[in-house]
Amino acid sequence: MSEAGGRGCGSPVPQRAPWSLVAATAAICLVSATSVWTAGAEPMSREEKQKLGNQVLEMFDHAYGNYMEHAYPADELMPLTCRGRVRGQEPSRGDVDDALGKFSLTLIDSLDTLVVLNKTKEFEDAVRKVLRDVNLDNDVVVSVFETNIRVLGGLLGGHSLAIMLKEKGEYMQWYNDELLQMAKQLGYKLLPAFNTTSGLPYPRINLKFGIRKPEARTGTETDTCTACAGTLILEFAALSRFTGATIFEEYARKALDFLWEKRQRSSNLVGVTINIHTGDWVRKDSGVGAGIDSYYEYLLKAYVLLGDDSFLERFNTHYDAIMRYISQPPLLLDVHIHKPMLNARTWMDALLAFFPGLQVLKGDIRPAIETHEMLYQVIKKHNFLPEAFTTDFRVHWAQHPLRPEFAESTYFLYKATGDPYYLEVGKTLIENLNKYARVPCGFAAMKDVRTGSHEDRMDSFFLAEMFKYLYLLFADKEDIIFDIEDYIFTTEAHLLPLWLSTTNQSISKKNTTSEYTELDDSNFDWTCPNTQILFPNDPLYAQSIREPLKNVVDKSCPRGIIRVEESFRSGAKPPLRARDFMATNPEHLEILKKMGAASSIDAEDGLRFMQEMIELSSQQQKEQQLPPRAVQIVSHPFFGRVVLTAGPAQFGLDLSKHKETRGFVASSKPYNGCSELTNPEAVMGKIALIQRGQCMFAEKARNIQNAGAIGGIVIDDNEGSSSDTAPLFQMAGDGKDTDDIKIPMLFLFSKEGSIILDAIREYEEVEVLLSDKAKDRAAILKGKMIPSYIINSNPEMENEEQPSSENDAQNQSAEQISSSSQEVDLVDQESSEENSLNSHPEALSPADMDNAASISPSEQTSNPTENHETTNLNGECTDLDNQLQEQSETEEDSNPNVSWGKKVQPIDSILADWNEDIEAFEMMEKDEL
Repeated sequence: MSEAGGRGCGSPVPQRAPWSLVAATAAICLVSATSVWTAGAEPMSREEKQKLGNQVLEMFDHAYGNYMEHAYPADELMPLTCRGRVRGQEPSRGDVDDALGKFSLTLIDSLDTLVVLNKTKEFEDAVRKVLRDVNLDNDVVVSVFETNIRVLGGLLGGHSLAIMLKEKGEYMQWYNDELLQMAKQLGYKLLPAFNTTSGLPYPRINLKFGIRKPEARTGTETDTCTACAGTLILEFAALSRFTGATIFEEYARKALDFLWEKRQRSSNLVGVTINIHTGDWVRKDSGVGAGIDSYYEYLLKAYVLLGDDSFLERFNTHYDAIMRYISQPPLLLDVHIHKPMLNARTWMDALLAFFPGLQVLKGDIRPAIETHEMLYQVIKKHNFLPEAFTTDFRVHWAQHPLRPEFAESTYFLYKATGDPYYLEVGKTLIENLNKYARVPCGFAAMKDVRTGSHEDRMDSFFLAEMFKYLYLLFADKEDIIFDIEDYIFTTEAHLLPLWLSTTNQSISKKNTTSEYTELDDSNFDWTCPNTQILFPNDPLYAQSIREPLKNVVDKSCPRGIIRVEESFRSGAKPPLRARDFMATNPEHLEILKKMGAASSIDAEDGLRFMQEMIELSSQQQKEQQLPPRAVQIVSHPFFGRVVLTAGPAQFGLDLSKHKETRGFVASSKPYNGCSELTNPEAVMGKIALIQRGQCMFAEKARNIQNAGAIGGIVIDDNEGSSSDTAPLFQMAGDGKDTDDIKIPMLFLFSKEGSIILDAIREYEEVEVLLSDKAKDRAAILKGKMIPSYIINSNPEMENEEQPSSENDAQNQSAEQISSSSQEVDLVDQESSEENSLNSHPEALSPADMDNAASISPSEQTSNPTENHETTNLNGECTDLDNQLQEQSETEEDSNPNVSWGKKVQPIDSILADWNEDIEAFEMMEKDEL
C-alpha cells in the first residue's frame, strides 16, 4: 500500500493513534473509493434507490409490527402461527433456544434499527417499553455469547443513539441513561461465567443464579467455541468506557489474550472449540465460518474502536494464515490447524458470508469481490444461501434462517467500490425475501431452500441486521439523521460510537502480542488502502474480477478443489481418492495397505482417504432417500405465501416426476381413514385430510382414493410434533404391491397440519398445492383476482378489503400503490432450480457443530434429482449416480421411531475400523508437537 501523500487514503496510521484520526482516515477511504466508480457503470437513479429504500421500510414495518402485535413481550415471533415464542412453552429446539431469556429479545435487538430507519418516535416508544417491561433477573439458562451480542449489544446500541437524539434536542429529552444502567446490570450478571482458570467464559449462564449452583442448572460445561469466547471485547469494552467500570473490558481482554496464546504456532490458526479449563483444542479444524468467524472480526474492530495496535497485529497474523491456507479463491475451506495443507471438509457454511465485508475493512478488495460473487451465484441458484453447500455448490444443509451476513458484505462492498452492481444485488435480496419468505404475520425462515418450505421462525437478528444493512445500502447521507461513519458495527450490527476510544482509558495497553511471536511489521498494513492501488485506473476493475465467476455454480462438471502437496508437484503419482477407489483393483488395495506405514505423506494420504470415504458413504446414503415435499396454501388470504414441509411416501404419484396436484381440502370420515369413508361426497375431487394411526398408510390411501380423492395429507396424531424439531418422516407401504395407488400422499407433523386445520375453521374453503417444491406465486395465481402486491413482490398494503386511491398511496412511505386487487393475466415463470446453523450468525455452539451429522436428512441432503458429477484424475466427468446401489426400506405407520438416515451399507464395517485409525493419526499429530 502506498504511503505517499497527505492524511488520506494511502497515508500511514501511526501506531497507538487516537481513534479520531483512524476513523477519519477510514471514512476518507470509503468516500474516495466510492468516487472511483461514479463514472464506471450506469448508476442507479436516485428515484429507484428511494423506491427500494422505502420498500425496505415497509418490509421492516411488516416484520416489526407483527412482532409487536402478535408476539411482544415474548422473545421472538412465530410468523406461521402468529404468536410469540416463549421459552419452555414450545418444543425445545436445543441450543438455538439458548438465545431466548424471556427479556423481549426482538425488541431490544431492534432498538438502534429503528433510529437508522428514521423511526425516532417508534424508537422512543420502544425504549419506554423496554424500561417498563423487561426483566433481566429470570431463572433461565442463556448463551453468554448470544446474550452479549444481542441483548447487551442492543442495550448499548440503543443507549448510544438515545444520547445522540437527546443532544439533537427533539427526542429523548427525558432519557437519563436508563438503558445503560440495564446494560450494566446485565454485564454484572454475565461476569460469573468468566470464573475459570483460563479466563475463557462458560458458554452458558443462569440469569438469576449464575454458575454452578444447583439452581443454576449450568456450569458443568468444559468446551466453548472460539467465537463464543472471542466475541466480547466490543460490548464489554464499550460498557467499561460508558460507565467507568473497568472490570468488563479487563475480562474480555483476558479471554482474547488466552485465545491468542493458544493459537497453533506453526500455522497461526485457531481451532473451532476449546476446553475452557485446560486450553486444549477440542476441535482442531479451522475456517472463517461457524465457531470462529466473529473472533477474527472483533480483533480488527477492537483496533478500530479502541485504537490498541496489538489487536491489529494479531488480526494481521491470523489474516496472513487465512489467506495462505484457508482461502482457495473463490472458496474458503476449513483446514486442520496442525496440518494446514489438509482440507478438513468439502463444504462451506453460510456464516462465512460475512468475510468479504471484513476483507473490505481490511482493505483486501480483490478476494472480497471473488468470494462475494461466488456466494451470489449460489443465491441466484437457490434464492437464498443454504446453511451449508459443497465445493461443487450442491446443498449440504438446506435450511436458511434469513441470515444477514451476505447483505452485510454487499453493503460494505458497495461502500468501498460505489459499483452499482451491488445495488442490483441488494434489489435481488429484497425481491427474494418478499417473494419466498414473506408470510401474513412477518417473514418466515426457509426450512428447505430446495422446496421453498417455511419454518415457524423469525430470529431477532433479522430485524437487527438485515433491514439495517439493506436500508443503508440504498440510502444517501441525507436520508439518515446522524452520521453513520461516527459509529462501528458490532457483529449484531449494533452501533457503538467511535469516541469511546478516548473515554475512560484506564486499561493498560501492554502489547502482549510480541510476547508470543516474532512479528515482521513490514507485512502489516498501517495504512488505509489507496484506491489507485485497489482500482488501477480501471472503472471496470471489480467487473473484471467477477466475470470469470459468473458460471462457476452452473458448470456441469465442477472443478474439484484439491490441496496438492509439494511432493506431487515434483512429479510423484497423485494420491488415491475415495471417489476413484475400486475394491476389485489390486493396485488400489496395495495403496491402502501402504497408507500410514511408509511415511508421513502416506499417513496424510490415509487420513484424507478415510475422511473422503466416510463423506462419500454418507452422501450415498442421503442420495438414496426421497427429498422432502411441499404443501403450499394458495387460497385467500395466503396466496401461496405459506409453504409447509411435508414428508413423502414410497408409493402413489411421484410429485418429482409428475405435475403438482392442486385442490381444496376436506377431512375424511372416519378421520383415521382406516375404513370405507362415510362422506365420499365431501372428499370427491378434493385432497383428503386423514389422521395418522390405527392402520397402514397404504390402506388410508386406498380408502380415500376409492372415495374419489385426488390426493391425501396424513396429519400426525402426536400432538405438538413439528418438522422444526423432528427428522422428516417418510411413509412406507404395507409390504404388498402398491401400484394400485395412483394419488399423491404427503405427511405433515401435527404443528404444520394444525395450520391447515385452523385455516379451514376460519375460512372454510382452503386450497392447497402438493408439489416437490414451492411454486412461483405468479404461476399459481394466473388469471385470478388477487392483490397486486402479491404478484409484484412489493407489498405496500395487505388489507385487500380497502383499496387505496392514488392520493392515499402518495401518503405511504413506500412507492405508489395500485388498487389492492386487480385482474392480472400472468405469464408462467420458470421456477428456480431445486437445491438449497440452527444458531445465531456468528457462531454455533460446540454441541451444534459436534452433532452436525444428526441434523435431519431434509436439511442435509443434496437434491437427489441432480446429476451428481465428479471429476476423475484424468479430468473426465463421471456420473456418481451410476456408482450408487439401490436399497429399499419399509416403514410402517405403527412405528413412530422410524426416520431417515437409518440405512446401513457394507462399507460401514470398514469405516468403523478406520475410525480407530483416524484417532491414531490424531495421536500421531499430537506426538509430533
